[in-house]
Amino acid sequence: MLRLGVSTGFSSIILLFCLLSVSVHCKTLKRDVKALNEIKASLGWRVVYAWVGDDPCGDGDLPAWSGVTCSTQGDYRVVTELEVYAVSIVGPFPTAVTNLLDLTRLDLHNNKLTGPIPPQIGRLKRLKILNLRWNKLQDVIPPEIGELKKLTHLYLSFNSFKGEIPRELANLPELQHLHLHQNRLIGRIPHELGSLQNLRHLDVGDNHLVGTIRELIRIDGCFPALRNLYLNNNYLTGGIPTQLENLTNLEILHLSYNKMSGIVPFGPAHIPKLTYLYLDHNQFSGRIPDAFYKHSYLKELYIEGNAFKPGVNPIGVHKVLELSDSDFLF
Repeated sequence: MLRLGVSTGFSSIILLFCLLSVSVHCKTLKRDVKALNEIKASLGWRVVYAWVGDDPCGDGDLPAWSGVTCSTQGDYRVVTELEVYAVSIVGPFPTAVTNLLDLTRLDLHNNKLTGPIPPQIGRLKRLKILNLRWNKLQDVIPPEIGELKKLTHLYLSFNSFKGEIPRELANLPELQHLHLHQNRLIGRIPHELGSLQNLRHLDVGDNHLVGTIRELIRIDGCFPALRNLYLNNNYLTGGIPTQLENLTNLEILHLSYNKMSGIVPFGPAHIPKLTYLYLDHNQFSGRIPDAFYKHSYLKELYIEGNAFKPGVNPIGVHKVLELSDSDFLF
């Protein structure tokens, strides 16, 4: 019995060693090798100096390329993450990226990418995080992004996207963060976005959007998880609808620098954790209900640049709200 136990234990060690050997020597999928080498050959990619060898997942004594994360799937290694940011990449969006079909994270933020996002982006069905903020990307936001059903974070802020916000973004059931701040977007904010059950942060500030909040929240039970809503620096009109109180998880409401008008209704004062309310530089009038001043969570209420009656006062120490996209990443 003792010999059998020793033999079994030795066999297990040999088997484990063999398995480890196989995993160490498994090859990177040719599709991914080809795609990354096409990107490597692109002019303007300053990461090339750190991308040594032909295999992006590493080969022999060579490590994986900087910013490239791989994982083993069966007998092959595949690229699952590509993070190449703040290295002044110049040129069009690298279409070869869309051949990395196992990507879960694509982060190319803070570079100098130009041109459109290609419609082939819709091929990346496993993508969870797409971060392209702080580039010089142009044209419309491709509706094919709406095919990325596992996407949780979408960062397209600080680019030059034009056209309307695609309604197809409402087809992303896992989406939690949607950042479209500071582009050249026009038209109305699609009310279909209200059907996103997991959306916590919506930032469409600093664009050329029109319409009313009433149109945005027309769906019953809309935005059930929303905590931060940035609509500032657009051309929104109309008033603050009482129905806004149905967004019970809202903490930040940023309406500054629009063309909104009317009185401030009592309803939003019922939002239990409303902490920051920015109404400044609109055309609001009348008085602000006392319930806002008695709200236990409300720390900041900006009101300047309106037509409120004398005696209406702000709340809190007025500091410029400067929350970058990175404050909400992950």
